[in-house]
Amino acid sequence: MLLNVRNFFDIAKLTGSSKLLLRQFWYGPPAQMNVHLKGRDLLTLQNYTADELKYLLWMASDLKQRIKHKGEYLPLMQGKSLAMIFEKRSTRTRLSAETGFALLGGHPSFLTTQDIHLGTNESLTDTARVLSSMTNAILARVYKHNDLDLMTKEATIPIINGLSDLYHPLQILADYLTLQEHYGGLNGLTITWIGDGNNVLHSLMMSAAKLGIHLRVATPRGFEPDLTITKITEQYSKEYGTKLLLTMDPLEAADGANVLVTDTWISMGQEEEKKERLKAFQGYQITMQTAKSAASNWTFLHCLPRKPEEVDDEVFYSPQSLVFQEAENRKWTIMAVMVSLLTDYSPQLQKPTF
Repeated sequence: MLLNVRNFFDIAKLTGSSKLLLRQFWYGPPAQMNVHLKGRDLLTLQNYTADELKYLLWMASDLKQRIKHKGEYLPLMQGKSLAMIFEKRSTRTRLSAETGFALLGGHPSFLTTQDIHLGTNESLTDTARVLSSMTNAILARVYKHNDLDLMTKEATIPIINGLSDLYHPLQILADYLTLQEHYGGLNGLTITWIGDGNNVLHSLMMSAAKLGIHLRVATPRGFEPDLTITKITEQYSKEYGTKLLLTMDPLEAADGANVLVTDTWISMGQEEEKKERLKAFQGYQITMQTAKSAASNWTFLHCLPRKPEEVDDEVFYSPQSLVFQEAENRKWTIMAVMVSLLTDYSPQLQKPTF
């Protein structure tokens, strides 16, 4: 059957088999996974199943292949708008979301506390309701995770966590895509975290076992991950048959690791703690000496921005470092999240082996 469709508005005129054929042409074949994410929020990876996480990574691979490598134009966000609320400054989250949404044909609106009355002259409740009437989704980078919880209760559109004090799910999705591309799969990998028990680590802990990833964590005394999150992680490890190690010894954690990961020791809002933290984290810098304990195929990840005390130049700029591929993949995974939560598009690329 030959379809004569000149623009998006013609789709509404189609019925029956014609509409089905057009959908398959435009959106691709139906996904080979029973996953339906449209209309969902993304606050934490704890709320996503193993299949849903794999679907998001599959979607990211599909969009990257079609748009970047094949040069296709996929205006899947045409006619849609994204409210981007940023209480904290950002390079990768802002650029990946803003350019990614625009690349898909949508209109992103960047909003700081200087631009809107967030929690000052206007409550979060009212802000969420107003933005729900004007945009299709809200991506918010906030200090307090509870603010995101409140927004999800009041908003009628998807809320995406762009970073909170508790979680950073978008970062971990980018990490997984990077490792998927490098190793050809995730199941059976061992990831070692050396550093602060922070929001990035929490998102790793809420998802690694679901993908068959073993996790080894080294943090200084007093800087361990959240106890409730640790208990959930222990349950996940038993449920999915993965290994979990929590220690204060970086070399013990690095033993046999495929992936060495760290992050800033001093997050935004912790500047007054700098002196105390630098003292507590002595001995936690990742160096080639650390890597000697790792597996022969070790790689290094860091969500950036990076400071030399966290990882030395020899490791950071080494062939084993995937940090800049990881940074780019923030764009493709954020695009995958937005497409999955806002459209019926299904990946055309063959499903990867996870």
